[in-house]
Amino acid sequence: MTDQRAELSWTDDSIPVSDRFDDPYFSLQNGLEETRHVFLAGSDLPARFAPGFHIAELGFGTGLNMLTVWAEWERSGQTTPLRFTSFEAFPMDPADMARALQAFPNLSEWSARFLAVWNGEACDLGTVQVEVIQGDARQTLATWDGAADAWFLDGFSPAKNPELWESDLMAHVANHTAPGGTAATYTAAGFVRRGLEAAGFTVTRTPGYGRKRHMTRAVLD
Repeated sequence: MTDQRAELSWTDDSIPVSDRFDDPYFSLQNGLEETRHVFLAGSDLPARFAPGFHIAELGFGTGLNMLTVWAEWERSGQTTPLRFTSFEAFPMDPADMARALQAFPNLSEWSARFLAVWNGEACDLGTVQVEVIQGDARQTLATWDGAADAWFLDGFSPAKNPELWESDLMAHVANHTAPGGTAATYTAAGFVRRGLEAAGFTVTRTPGYGRKRHMTRAVLD
């Protein structure tokens, strides 16, 4: 387990902001709707849900993306476990996660079930199996033995956290993507799109959420 923890300030007493990267953990407009637009719709979910479906993510943060997709997994009638693996260099303390997630009462059922057992590394909640791999994703992803059906690329802004968007890491993402798998992200930064294309993805720029004009969707060729 890493000894580096998230260092936070709070906006409006409810939105966590990373002191290290000077960036909020989710949209100041509506973090839940941003997740639904970028990561669910951007990955064609829940339409692609199937037994054994595996989602991987760069940047676990508050756990909002996991909770949102887990709720949709259960609402869609799936009964087998969704696998969710996230790579996080600076994990957030559970108490801070709980404080941040209070902003999303529609997810309170899932937040409560998750936080009741979360130990910072892994948990099995029957319909979801969560693992957070702590450390620098540039090292940890290279040695991971999994392959995801969908990637949520949710690091802090590429302008403030370029390490999590560099081309070598996008190549590792591609190497750990199932055939026909996808990647989605809120950013449409040119170097990110080029890195995904160089890694073998077909990349599309699509309308973003809120004030963001564009986002990126990618499918592994």
